[in-house]
Amino acid sequence: MRRFVAISLLALGAAFSALAQSSSNLSEPLQSQASTPTHDFHPAHASMAPFSRAGLGAGISLMGINLQAATDIDRHLNLRLNGDVFGYSVNNINSNGFTFGGSLSLASMGVDLDYYPFPTHGFRLSPGLLLYNQNSVSATGTVGAGTSFTVNNNTYYSSASNPVQATATIGFHATNPAFTLTTGWGNIISRTGGHVSFPFEIGVAFTGAPTVNFTLPQGQVCDSTGSNCINVSTDQQLQSDVQAQIAKYKNDLNVLTVYPILSFGIGFNFPIR
Repeated sequence: MRRFVAISLLALGAAFSALAQSSSNLSEPLQSQASTPTHDFHPAHASMAPFSRAGLGAGISLMGINLQAATDIDRHLNLRLNGDVFGYSVNNINSNGFTFGGSLSLASMGVDLDYYPFPTHGFRLSPGLLLYNQNSVSATGTVGAGTSFTVNNNTYYSSASNPVQATATIGFHATNPAFTLTTGWGNIISRTGGHVSFPFEIGVAFTGAPTVNFTLPQGQVCDSTGSNCINVSTDQQLQSDVQAQIAKYKNDLNVLTVYPILSFGIGFNFPIR
């Protein structure tokens, strides 16, 4: 009997020892997993894969209605494509005896490299190129039959039967493509995990001094009594005054060698791979 009890106790001890060893082996992986810290991926603390996210934006600017598309290059850099378009027409503008109808036409497209020195903040510097630019103002006008008009401070009289016609254009794209330099706040592709942004931008496009053209393509001019009428194209004094007037306009506009960039809008970004 004693021998049976001793053998039983030895067997029970061996069983408990085996169970304890098995429990210890099972707990080690769990403890290892529990002791290993876990980190959710956060763009601000890790390198972003190039071209892993895309952003789309829309807003308003001095170049018109603004549309943007962007993608990330790394934590500090975005590549951004932007375009602007706008049109506006107005009639019955009176100037120097002419009655003009004019239109403002804005159409441009460019690419920018956005550099964020502090990825988790919105401040950026953006050199770029304005690749396409057709920003301009154009107008056509007439002089009332038998009325006077002024060119280069000299007065002429429009024929009653063949009134003088005029055209004028100002182009803001003498340098095309043009270098751009802007700064601003807001990252269309957030480095802090957000999807919506409100980017603001200010800067200039180095478009050069505006081009100016002014012509009198048809009509006749007469003396103050309405007699001795001649075609505008053959009146040497009038054509000389037209060229002098163009030179004055150019001189007035020569200071505008840059086109201002100012925009504000909303952006949304999403993963693309």
